[in-house]
Amino acid sequence: MPGPAYRVETARLLLRCWQPSDAPLLEAAIGASLDHLRPWMPWIADEPMAREARVELLREFRGRFDLGHDFIYGIDRGESRVLGGSGLHVRSGPEIREIGYWIHADHVGQGLATEAAGALTRVAIEVEGVPRIEIRCDPANVASARVPEKLGFEHEATLRRILAAPDGSARDAMGWALLAEDYPGSPSAAIELSAYDAAGDMFL
Repeated sequence: MPGPAYRVETARLLLRCWQPSDAPLLEAAIGASLDHLRPWMPWIADEPMAREARVELLREFRGRFDLGHDFIYGIDRGESRVLGGSGLHVRSGPEIREIGYWIHADHVGQGLATEAAGALTRVAIEVEGVPRIEIRCDPANVASARVPEKLGFEHEATLRRILAAPDGSARDAMGWALLAEDYPGSPSAAIELSAYDAAGDMFL
């Protein structure tokens, strides 16, 4: 597999590997989105986070990215304001990527999560050659569930009590998947983008 893509540019978004210097931008985005994210994101329990701790977290993200252990991206425009975050997670195994996403509270309802997830689907299949892409979300998170539906993913099952909620309780998870053989006819395949490796050379 030639990946990962360190930088992905779409019509409206830039998805890029986090850098420790992004700590202030990420802090501002999360701080403005706490009420919006709190019902759904388990990691929000660690917020607000001290600046030093956030820098260390972003160093960890970058290290895991470089080592091929996990691929977590910031979402922004022009590297001046964080609009959210996404990821191609490898927790289900090397042949699977699970896409996660969150969007700044001021930018929800604009299709940004769909654009980001679709771009990462294309990168996972065309750059990394992964045969299966997954998305999981809480059934109560209707807006999040629309993302895989719009991108041509199939709802395979709803798994009971498998998600960790921010309050520590267990919640159900809708499991969505897109297989590589179904990808060419999916909306994800039609997303226009450019993808670059760590040296800045273009994949797509």
